[in-house]
Amino acid sequence: MGIAERDIGLYEASAAATRLTLKPSLKSGALNSAWAQLERCLLPSVKANRTAVGVAVAQRVVTVQEGPLIRTEGSHVTIWCNVTGYKEGVEQDFEWSVYLPSVPDREIRIVSTAQPNYAYAIYAQRVNGKEIYVERLSGDSAVLHITKAQAKDQGLFECYTPNTDGRYLGSYSARTNLTVVADSLTVTAPAQTLSKVEGDTLQLTCEVSRTTVQHTHLSVGWYLRSPEDATASPQELVTLSRDFVLRSGGPYRQRMAAGDLRLDKTSATSYRLTIHKLQPVDQGLLYCQAAEWIQDTDGSWFAMTRKQSDKTQLRIQPTDRDFSIQVSTERRSFTAGESLELRCAIEAQNVPERFFSVSWVFSSSPVAVVGPSAVPLLGPDYVAREAAGQMTVRKEGPNVHLLKLQHLHPEDAGKYICRVTEREKTPTGDFIDRSKRSRNVQITVQPLKSNITVALSSNSSEVLEGDVIQLTCFVHAATGPLSATWLWTDKQATGPAQEVASVDRDGTVWHSPHYSERASYGEIRVEKVRGDAFTLSLYNALPGDEGQYRCTVTEWLQTGAGLELNWEKIGEKSATKAAAVKTVESSFMVSASSRTPSINFGDSFDLLCLVKPRHNPRVPASVTWRFMPAGTGADGTEQGGFKELVTFTREGTLQWGETLLGLGTRTTVDRSHSNTNFRLSVTRAGRREAGKYQCTAILWRKNHDSSWSRVANRTSNLLGISVLQPESKLRVQKTNQSQVYLENSRVRINCSISSQTSQDSQHAVLWYVRRAAGSETDELLLRIERSGAFEYGAYADEERLRRRVQAERLSPRLYVLTLNKAESSDSGTYYCLVEEWLRDPDGDWYRLSRDSSGFTQVLVRQPEVRLQVEELDSNVTVEESDAIQLGCSIPSQSSRDSRFSVSWYVEHEDDEDQLDEEGRKRECVFSIGHDAVFGNGNCSPREGVGPNSRLQFGRMTSDQYSLTIQGARPTDAGRYYCHVEEWLLNPRNAWYRLTTNNSGVTTVNVVQQESTIQSVVCSNTSLFYFIFFYPFPIFGILLIAVLIVRYKSRSHSKSQEGKNGAPLLWIKEPHLSYSPTCLDPPALSLHPGSVD
Repeated sequence: MGIAERDIGLYEASAAATRLTLKPSLKSGALNSAWAQLERCLLPSVKANRTAVGVAVAQRVVTVQEGPLIRTEGSHVTIWCNVTGYKEGVEQDFEWSVYLPSVPDREIRIVSTAQPNYAYAIYAQRVNGKEIYVERLSGDSAVLHITKAQAKDQGLFECYTPNTDGRYLGSYSARTNLTVVADSLTVTAPAQTLSKVEGDTLQLTCEVSRTTVQHTHLSVGWYLRSPEDATASPQELVTLSRDFVLRSGGPYRQRMAAGDLRLDKTSATSYRLTIHKLQPVDQGLLYCQAAEWIQDTDGSWFAMTRKQSDKTQLRIQPTDRDFSIQVSTERRSFTAGESLELRCAIEAQNVPERFFSVSWVFSSSPVAVVGPSAVPLLGPDYVAREAAGQMTVRKEGPNVHLLKLQHLHPEDAGKYICRVTEREKTPTGDFIDRSKRSRNVQITVQPLKSNITVALSSNSSEVLEGDVIQLTCFVHAATGPLSATWLWTDKQATGPAQEVASVDRDGTVWHSPHYSERASYGEIRVEKVRGDAFTLSLYNALPGDEGQYRCTVTEWLQTGAGLELNWEKIGEKSATKAAAVKTVESSFMVSASSRTPSINFGDSFDLLCLVKPRHNPRVPASVTWRFMPAGTGADGTEQGGFKELVTFTREGTLQWGETLLGLGTRTTVDRSHSNTNFRLSVTRAGRREAGKYQCTAILWRKNHDSSWSRVANRTSNLLGISVLQPESKLRVQKTNQSQVYLENSRVRINCSISSQTSQDSQHAVLWYVRRAAGSETDELLLRIERSGAFEYGAYADEERLRRRVQAERLSPRLYVLTLNKAESSDSGTYYCLVEEWLRDPDGDWYRLSRDSSGFTQVLVRQPEVRLQVEELDSNVTVEESDAIQLGCSIPSQSSRDSRFSVSWYVEHEDDEDQLDEEGRKRECVFSIGHDAVFGNGNCSPREGVGPNSRLQFGRMTSDQYSLTIQGARPTDAGRYYCHVEEWLLNPRNAWYRLTTNNSGVTTVNVVQQESTIQSVVCSNTSLFYFIFFYPFPIFGILLIAVLIVRYKSRSHSKSQEGKNGAPLLWIKEPHLSYSPTCLDPPALSLHPGSVD
């Protein structure tokens, strides 16, 4: 990476951190100003550097409408803002702020698309009142709207788009300057009402001025608004555009081209409208409208403000008062029974403001008169006809009147005229009438002659029983009212025809007695669907309805009027159609199918019951799913083994049986819209859903009295569904291994499950041990249920393993067996047996499979013998009565927890009766057991331990022992050695001897001394006490007696000697000193000062 590219990355990171820190939370004016300047200064260089190093990265670019924008107070200001170069698919937000000229470094928030409470207080009220808002044009474009610009809105507007790309690259804001100037445009024209005559000339003047300092253009135009419709858009007459181009509205272009419409600028502020040859269409409200335009920096023009002048009411009096009459009709030759329509049109100017009366005349006889109020007055011969609805007189429009005669008679043939009279008021106040009549309209009416034809059609030539037989009788070329009669005969048409029903000419329906009961239940319906079509519908068709149906149509003509009204039959025609009814029993069948006859636990299966023919509401079928669980005996299963699951009743409801598959929660049923497919779906199937399925269908017929009759019963084939356990994927790691442990250590054996059938599988783990290598008997040590419960085997009780064995589940697939304080008896072959359990859809647990692990050979042995006793031989010679020092050093031991039993032996060579194998006498001198009890070693010493014992035992450290024999005797001479036994505590807290070892031999020689007085005295205890101990008590008694005598004599002579001051003689207790040894006799000595 080059230097420039690294600088770019550093700037992007710092820019991202700075933007994230400053913009959202500390968006003060000073900080944002500094940030904006930083962006403007650094981003172009970053872009240049990135281009220099050849890195192509999309940069965000924010553009805003170029300024300065000059707008007037009160005008609607819009400023657009777009953003490009961002990551696609992310909608951009826009935040608008302003920097006022008074505080150019302080940002004032206005409105945001992301934050509802973004505005500062100065703009909050206007934003909440929708006076200022942002209109989003697209995901990356928006427009700021200020509906009423104020002078304080002038300033530098900034559009900022928050970053959505995860890093900063490009520009994120843009600014434009808005200048708000005063609205100085004025448009004035006098409000007046003018009355003109058609053809006159009209001149109106409008004063338009402004005092804007900036360079602006004006556009001035005149408009016409209709006084009748205030909501209609005004009509443009003529406009002088900002480019000084004169244009006119569509209807006035021709008049402007002819010079009849002009707009002249008579002075710097005056604009004059001139209309020559006024027309009635010029009547209305005239006003002047001016707009002040300014050109933005992008070259576009913007209308800063628009204003209208007061309106001038213009009325125009037409000069042409003449009118003409025109009577029209579609044709003049009719047939009796048809309708005649005559229209009288008045052609004149300004018809709605004039008063016309219209009279209809037939062969010099008045038919009707319609006055200006549009209320008709009928002639005496037409009152009854109008009351019967056979005559209509009305005003269709301001200048069109209608006369309509229905059901023409031959007597209606003749001449018809329309007479129009206008009443006008003269300037003197008098009324004058001017009348005109139309030309004669000759009408001919031919007598009626029936030319009808009848065609009969049916919905099907063969219908299924219970369906509908629908016959339609079409009549063509009918001119008068029609009546119809429906007849039925058998298929061979050998029997008499039976009337089914009839329809009168006025639409009244009559049923024959034979069909009246079925008609009362709605099974027979006769209709006149229109004037020339009749239908016969037989619902719930029965086999007896099969046969020939005939439709007979009669055409009628009405003659006379009022009380003399009569009907005349003018024609009759018939048509026949055969209808066949197919019984449902002949095609009724039921079949069952399944795509998955064998599934696994937890899978789903669908059973489909197909019922033919298609569903008929009048002959419905009830369908029942039946089920026989697997394992039911084959004999009699069809009679008693099947149980009903669910029934689709003939009414369309569901009725569940007592046996619910999947406890009713995993079983769904549905049927097709045509009620031919009935599906039974079972999800998460289990053992209970295995078995045989069958569907039965019963066909029902609904009688006309709403009762039901069973028509047929069908049973489908058997469907066998097998629900199998899923294939097991249980695999236990089968690695064989051997492990060696010392006694009292911890034995850990792993049982790892490498794969399982399902994530929901649970496991039961059984731990087994095989004691002997060739033994085929595996003892159950421990069982861990899938619920986590423990169950010890008999082997654990026999070997007292309950307190030492520990089973753990480190993870769902890892189990560990731990033997604490292992013993040598724990040696054997260990393995685990894993049972995989799954829950079936019914919630019951079942064992899917079992798998065993590899064998772990465990050997628990005692510690390695490492006992060493110093074996260095030595010779020691002591004089008789000296001390014999014997040592025993253990430089190495098998375990740091070992304890030792130490015994000293001596071998003599002078006693041949107790010689050992080497010819030496072996005698136990001293022993101490591993429990630190004297004499509790492996031998019993000859001399007991006590205060008078010559033996002195010492243990300087755990591996240094010593034995001292005081007062050596010649008999103590011999070969000494120590015998060491190493003891350990087994896991059952019992001590056992691990090993023994002997030290080297220490040969002791005792040198005897010659007999002297000192040796004789010291060797004889009685003599020793007699010489050195008994004299002292005797001497003490004598001394005390002397002192007592002395004291008494002194007390007697005290009065004589004491008074003379003679000193008293005091003899202190003599100081006795003796040697602690028996070599020197005790000495009595008097030390200086002992006698005062």
